[in-house]
Amino acid sequence: MINKNKTLSKNFLFDEPMSKHTTYRIGGPAKIYSNPSNKSELIETLKYAKANKLKIYFIGSGSNLLVSDSGINGLVISIRKNFNQLSIDGENIFAETGAMLGKIIRESIKMNLSGFESLVGVPGTLGGAIIMNAGAFGGEISNYLQSVNAITLNGEEKSYNANDIIFSYRSSTFPRDEILISANFKLKKSSNHKISTNKSKANFGRKSTQPLNFKSAGSVFKNPPEGAAGYFIDKAGLKGLKIGDAEISQQHANFFVNHGKAKASDLVKLICIAKKEVKKKYDINLELEIKTLGFEKGTFGS
Repeated sequence: MINKNKTLSKNFLFDEPMSKHTTYRIGGPAKIYSNPSNKSELIETLKYAKANKLKIYFIGSGSNLLVSDSGINGLVISIRKNFNQLSIDGENIFAETGAMLGKIIRESIKMNLSGFESLVGVPGTLGGAIIMNAGAFGGEISNYLQSVNAITLNGEEKSYNANDIIFSYRSSTFPRDEILISANFKLKKSSNHKISTNKSKANFGRKSTQPLNFKSAGSVFKNPPEGAAGYFIDKAGLKGLKIGDAEISQQHANFFVNHGKAKASDLVKLICIAKKEVKKKYDINLELEIKTLGFEKGTFGS
């Protein structure tokens, strides 16, 4: 039985539907959902989880996440609402990782700082963007990272310099049992015209190719070395394939959308079909880019 800590309970939601916390609007209940108010409360929450032998899951804004219909048997921690401080000093940016990436991009552009404008329109929090090494139109967030602060599951604070971490396409080597809480970046001053041009190109590219008017979690698969995942899914004849209210987008085949009442199980079926058909037709193994929680091992195939 869980010991319900009275001090922490004001920030605990029990049996909280994860459909409220993902851009897919899909997902069963989390045993406990928590939004710590500050660093001290986060540390206390982690200690509480350890004392109660609860498995911990960190999420951001849920923009790159698919949660199972049965939910999550553990403690889900999100720092999106409260860890959102941002400051800019010259070319240097400090931001807490619960801040939305879009806000950081907007504020840097206001200060004529170049580097993040290619990421305009990328959803989610800064923390998720760093861990996933978010990138678009030739730019990656790790290119400008200086340092990161994190907290371990034992409540210990740690710091990393950018060269302590290996970044690659949509991945990084940050320990998965730590939560990133803040980061420092260094951008470059540039002209307003050049930044606006880069921003407009990124905006146009995103709006013209992606189904932004539907519920989704962005790109479902990473692009394989052979080319764009969406290209191979399209060529396999899967654009527009529907199961329930879930569909492989007719606009972008690497976006799987929820038309209203889709279940996680519907998305799982589409994912497995896409993997199977692309493997069969092109001998390419598609790897998930979206994060998944609450599913049994083997749900998405090999």
